[in-house]
Amino acid sequence: MSARGLFVTGTDTGCGKTEVALGLMRRLQCEGVQVLGMKPVASGACDTGAGLRNADALRLQAQGSSPQAYSRVNPYAFEPPIAPHLAARAAGIPIDFGVITRAFEGLSSEAERVVVEGVGGWRAPLGEGGDVADLAQHLGLPVVLVVGMRLGCLNYALLTASAIAATDVAFAGWVANLVDPDMRALEGNLDTLRTRLPAPLLGVVPWLSRPEPGRIAVHLDRP
Repeated sequence: MSARGLFVTGTDTGCGKTEVALGLMRRLQCEGVQVLGMKPVASGACDTGAGLRNADALRLQAQGSSPQAYSRVNPYAFEPPIAPHLAARAAGIPIDFGVITRAFEGLSSEAERVVVEGVGGWRAPLGEGGDVADLAQHLGLPVVLVVGMRLGCLNYALLTASAIAATDVAFAGWVANLVDPDMRALEGNLDTLRTRLPAPLLGVVPWLSRPEPGRIAVHLDRP
């Protein structure tokens, strides 16, 4: 892990990025590390009267080792649950990597580590400024890939790993997150990914009816 943080991405939407990001935060906190969470861009937010708030970003904010302004944790929140670049276009608010960097630096100044959760998958567009991969490179953070274990995950994981390898970011590891409790040939799929992914397996998170950070952290190794 870099001195500043970690970038959590996923094979696709719904693979469990938030749960794994929260678990990694808890894992580090159990070792006495001061950790803050960040979700730079989120679509699917509700108007709370104090502004738009995204449920995943609120969970990352609450898990942090110290109180932080929501605007730092989630600089860009959009109401419709659609692709972030389309939500940004509809709102007339372009996503500026400079704004995200300043928020990240603010969090970094108050913690030893910042766990940054991406949006969607690795190549999800963020507008004219680039995509999620460009954002990870802009922040200069090593990447942890969350693989949602279900039918089709091998293709998604291997394609994403190839795309990560085409950048200059470090591939810190991957986490297998069981999102389909009835997935067939789980061990065979895990063995295939262990052999073919060019990064260490950081943990296998079983299907949990209550995916709380502490229950996830026990299944994770520190990157």
